Amino acid sequence: MNLSETMAALSEMGTETCRKIYRNHGAPENTHGVKVGDLKTLVKKIKKNHPLALELYATGNSDAQYLAGLIAEPAQFAQADLDRWAQESTWYMVSEYTVAWMASESGLGWELAERWIASPEEKIAASGWATLSCLLGLVADDRLPLDRLRERIEHVANDIHRAPNRVRYTMNGFVLAAGIFTVPLHEQALAASQRIGKVKVDMGGTACKVPFGPEYIPHAISGGRLGKKRKTFVC
Repeated sequence: MNLSETMAALSEMGTETCRKIYRNHGAPENTHGVKVGDLKTLVKKIKKNHPLALELYATGNSDAQYLAGLIAEPAQFAQADLDRWAQESTWYMVSEYTVAWMASESGLGWELAERWIASPEEKIAASGWATLSCLLGLVADDRLPLDRLRERIEHVANDIHRAPNRVRYTMNGFVLAAGIFTVPLHEQALAASQRIGKVKVDMGGTACKVPFGPEYIPHAISGGRLGKKRKTFVC
């Protein structure tokens, strides 16, 4: 499938119900409202196609941007491509998932995350924290920069409640990831989550809630998830 064929398929697959749900969550007007499950039927036809992924993302259509992350080849990204994806992301489903997934698997994730976290732009900083969270779930503990990550946990514990809205959400997610995916950071992350307490995030009037670390981390651990790494976060 080429770009025009794929965009036509996305237009046909969108529904008004899904479009309204996405827009309630912050999606832009340029959204067809295609369910992720339906996007995956296109992935079966397209398979991996990095050039098409770049074209889809550049359309600015949020369904196309999410699909782009499902068919892209992370190892083929240049740093400039990922910087552009972070800058051109249309809403958090793209900035905190698609962009973070690609960055974390590209081999450029650590450098990008550190730089993005320092950005004054909310969606860029949120992409940075989300990328760090993915890296914790992908990289073996003995290959992690543990001292730097410990500093990051303390930074979150001290500053999270003063951070911008979606940055608060992804900072919280980073602490959860540290407490679940990384054995050496588990105790520190759990203690940090207790210091942090409830994190208030404007979810746009939806029923979505912010995970409460002091409960979420122990619940995950009770399910045998401590230190269990993932092959990918792309889904």
